[in-house]
Amino acid sequence: MNIIEPTVRTILTVSELTEEIKDLLERNFSDLWVEGEISNLRVPPSGHTYFTLKDELSQIRAVLFKGQARHLRFEPEDGLQVICRGRVSLYEKRGEYQLILEVMEPKGIGALQLAFLQLKERLEKEGLFDSDRKKPLPMLPRKIGIVTSPTGAVIRDMLHIIDRRFENVHILLYPVRVQGEGASSEIAEAIDYMNQRGDLDVIIVGRGGGSLEDLWPFNEEVVARAISRSRIPIISAVGHETDYTIADFVADLRAPTPSAAAELVVRDKRETKNVIHSLTIRLENQILQALQEVRTHLFHLGKRMGDPKKRVEEHLLRVDELMNRIILMTTWTLKRDREQYVHHQNNLSLRNPGQRIQALRLLVSQREKDLARSVKHGIEIRKQRLLGMLGKLDSLSPIGILRRGYSITRKTSSLQIVRSSSQVKEGEKVEVRLHEGTLFCDVERAEPS
Repeated sequence: MNIIEPTVRTILTVSELTEEIKDLLERNFSDLWVEGEISNLRVPPSGHTYFTLKDELSQIRAVLFKGQARHLRFEPEDGLQVICRGRVSLYEKRGEYQLILEVMEPKGIGALQLAFLQLKERLEKEGLFDSDRKKPLPMLPRKIGIVTSPTGAVIRDMLHIIDRRFENVHILLYPVRVQGEGASSEIAEAIDYMNQRGDLDVIIVGRGGGSLEDLWPFNEEVVARAISRSRIPIISAVGHETDYTIADFVADLRAPTPSAAAELVVRDKRETKNVIHSLTIRLENQILQALQEVRTHLFHLGKRMGDPKKRVEEHLLRVDELMNRIILMTTWTLKRDREQYVHHQNNLSLRNPGQRIQALRLLVSQREKDLARSVKHGIEIRKQRLLGMLGKLDSLSPIGILRRGYSITRKTSSLQIVRSSSQVKEGEKVEVRLHEGTLFCDVERAEPS
């Protein structure tokens, strides 16, 4: 007789079963790569990144903890195709398996390139690239700040070009790392420091060429923010002509190379001299034009006066004489100022050009004001004299006499002017011309004087 022993049942609790499954998953899927699309992305205050990784048929929950997310070069977003590396685990409280990720990168495009495009789009929406934010460069900077590496050909080339175009311009170099971890923070700190000084007119931020990884500090948001809040105009000179960085878009001016930035920041001294010469010629032409307008005005006044034409012509000749004297005086003054300017320019190589140039600007401005006052005063005196002569002429004219209450009497029949009572008879008609209007009268009685 066979006896069947009862089967011994193994009963597990939910927690025990969950733990067994978790051990099984973590042993067999401890390191794997998974490709999929991000959806339902959320980042709570803890800083961890939670999302669902899916394809056409399936989906799985995934988490990227704060420590690993900090190393991402790009911003994860819904709909982005990514390739992830991590392990499979089980969240015991809900009994759901999920991916614990260590690495994540975009599919089909490099992480750095995607980060560049994402930051560029975000800053552009904020208006950091708008042209109305761009500050103009000073025509002749007194002190230039340069943020770059203190070693290498870049700084040597820029210093050589600046010294060749306009020697003895003050330059402040803030040495920074231009690639590698922490370089972006140093660049932003340098820009903020130069704005705090208050004695700089323009800043050049740049480095030589390199790969996208080498140029990456200039694509960091901290550098873009520092450039945007700078009160001093900034020239971005990063890499070669074909290299574009976020700093180029935010800066007030992009130079294709550091050497080009050095040429853009200061004008050639000969060009500056030509500008001053051109301004001098414009000043002379404006003075001549003003005098010509006064001459034309006086000429038209003379034509309106009629009889005293000769007097007006005399005044016109006097105006011409004064105009010639003023032209000679102006030419002599401008010639003297130009000689002084040349003298000061020759001393620039031995002295600080900033204060001397400022003094010359004030001197030229004062001479312009003095000349304008002199011309205006002379014209006003001639104008008053001319008005006085016009008043005298008016007082001697018949119309002026009538205005004072006198009248002119003429016979109506012959229009003969009556100068004596003996010229008219009783009952005869006469015409009395007044300042305003005419009277037609009959003579009642004529009495001799």
